[in-house]
Amino acid sequence: MEISELAEQAGPYLTAALGAYGVGILRRTEDPAVSATANVGRRMLHVIWHGLDARGRAALDAAVRDAVLEPDDADAAGALRQQIKRALREEPELLWELSSLLPVGGSVTVVASGNRAIAAHTIGTAITGDNITIRP
Repeated sequence: MEISELAEQAGPYLTAALGAYGVGILRRTEDPAVSATANVGRRMLHVIWHGLDARGRAALDAAVRDAVLEPDDADAAGALRQQIKRALREEPELLWELSSLLPVGGSVTVVASGNRAIAAHTIGTAITGDNITIRP
C-alpha cells in the first residue's frame, strides 16, 4: 500500500477518533463505549506516536490539537495528514503496521464458468488449452 493511499483510507477513522476522543487522544486508552471506527483511528495515531522521536511527537500533538479544535478547517486536517505522511516516510515499517489496522474491505467473489475457465482475483499468467507453448 502506498502512503497516499493509506492516508486516504485512514481519513474516516482518524476523523471519528478525533471527534470521539478529543485533544487528549494521544494520551487516552481505548474506550469500549466509543465506536469501532473511532478506536481504529485512535490505534493508528498511537502507532504513529510511538514511532516518532520527541520532536515528531510534538509536531503530531500540535497537528492533532489543531484538527480537534478546528474540525471544519481543511488546513488543520491537511496539516495532520502531512504529519502522518512525514512519519510514514521517515519510518516505512509504520506503513505496514497501520495498514494492518484497517478493516479488510468487502469480500470479493470470483466465478469461473465453462470448460477450462479460470477464476482468480489477481493473476500473473494463466493458460488454458492443449499443446500450448510459451516463449519468453
